[in-house]
Amino acid sequence: MHHSVSAVLLFLLLAGEGTALAQSPPATAGLIVRRIELVSDDAQPAAEVAVSPGLSTVFIFDSEVSREGLTIEGRERFAVVDAGLTTLRLVPSEKISAGERLKLTVRFLDGAAPATATFVLVAHPARSEAQVEVYRRKRSVETYQEEVRQARIEAEQCREENERLRAERSAPDGLTGLISTEVLGKRGVDFREVTKAVTQAPGGAAAKSFVFAYRTARRVAVEVSLKYAGDAQPWTAVGASFRGKANEELKVLRVWQSGPVAPGPALQRVVVEAESASESSQGVFTLKLWDADMRRTVTLGNVTFP
Repeated sequence: MHHSVSAVLLFLLLAGEGTALAQSPPATAGLIVRRIELVSDDAQPAAEVAVSPGLSTVFIFDSEVSREGLTIEGRERFAVVDAGLTTLRLVPSEKISAGERLKLTVRFLDGAAPATATFVLVAHPARSEAQVEVYRRKRSVETYQEEVRQARIEAEQCREENERLRAERSAPDGLTGLISTEVLGKRGVDFREVTKAVTQAPGGAAAKSFVFAYRTARRVAVEVSLKYAGDAQPWTAVGASFRGKANEELKVLRVWQSGPVAPGPALQRVVVEAESASESSQGVFTLKLWDADMRRTVTLGNVTFP
């Protein structure tokens, strides 16, 4: 009976019925390079760079930097700080807290202005900027051409996303909508209970009770029943990520929660839906959920799909 109810819930979510309490923005596919141009003006604000536990962020400088002149707040929160003459690789550890802001300062060796550069590392529960290129001198034509190419790729991704959203909005509701958008294939919805196999990282904002995994022709989803775990404030997921063992990430389409997790015996359901070709969603994934301030999270490991 629980399986049947869960399947109906997935039908409603994929068809767009009901009110979602939270929705995660789609993840951008591929490696996007961040480019930062420094100016000699001391009033230039420090650029913010997203970092995340276990994920690598690499700074590439067009001028040599001093290893001795490198300062980073909360050095003990990083598993890797690997400084070269023109590169700096950072990998935060689990000691870093989501939403935490740490200052990074580098000093250049040539004495030209600006002599230093300061960045603010902003900890995110699941996403980081993988490559950051920092320029003090005039950039080459090739770097601008590459930036234009990446902008075109991002624009095309946005266009495809808008077309998908328009198609879903114009589709009929219910089962007919699932069939018309080809979300539902000939096999229907495959689902299984994975509660016992799924692990939960300690210190989560809520505790798991039941976990179900789903697959359709073009989507996968996880339904998690959460219960109160002693946190002082009600908790609602606003974002989520599915990350595989090789750091591959599924594109999260939406996050739906039945209500805030709060003191009391009531369970609240969270459904995370992702876009996936069959080959991209094989294997084991880690599901991470976070709230509005990104400080209270729920992390579930060993998630598999039918």
